[in-house]
Amino acid sequence: MTSTGDLTHRALIIVDVQPTFCEGGALPVAGGDDVARAIALYATEHRPDYDLVVTTQDWHVDPGDHFSDTPDFVDSWPPHGVAGTAEAELHPALSAMVPEVSVKKGEYQAAYSGFEGRDGEGRLLADILLDARITRVDVVGLAESHCVKATALDAHALGLATRVLTDLTAPVSEELGVQAREELRAAGVHLAPSTSA
Repeated sequence: MTSTGDLTHRALIIVDVQPTFCEGGALPVAGGDDVARAIALYATEHRPDYDLVVTTQDWHVDPGDHFSDTPDFVDSWPPHGVAGTAEAELHPALSAMVPEVSVKKGEYQAAYSGFEGRDGEGRLLADILLDARITRVDVVGLAESHCVKATALDAHALGLATRVLTDLTAPVSEELGVQAREELRAAGVHLAPSTSA
């Protein structure tokens, strides 16, 4: 973390970079493993630019109708991110990274946004960022069309200057990715490659 006299008031939010959303997982996103490795490299190289690095994880215990044996892939999905399983842990590419904040979400409900998650002390992500005087966030991770979008929209709604780093995320499908980017832009979220970060 930067020194108190050198705060950037900026956080990096790494959304749901878990094996369950990568190749071979329960709900794989094409290119998920590549995104995980790219995020790990970016986070290492740009660590001094952020006061906080935050990770979020789907951590489902019994999320009700969010899980289904006959999913519609809109509101219901095959079981994924099951709490306590290897698939729900952070992707191995992030194993050397030590985030300041780790939040888990969706134990007993569907939870797309990282702002629905809590840390080990039960604190909501919004309160954690407020306490740290964060004013700007960069959002990366999986999947762009779902949890990244929801997290970025919630960050923006909280009044945080919000940016999605477009080369450090991937959508469930290109069509849904286009829709997500349109929705993010319309809301006022900035989209940019990590090279401009």
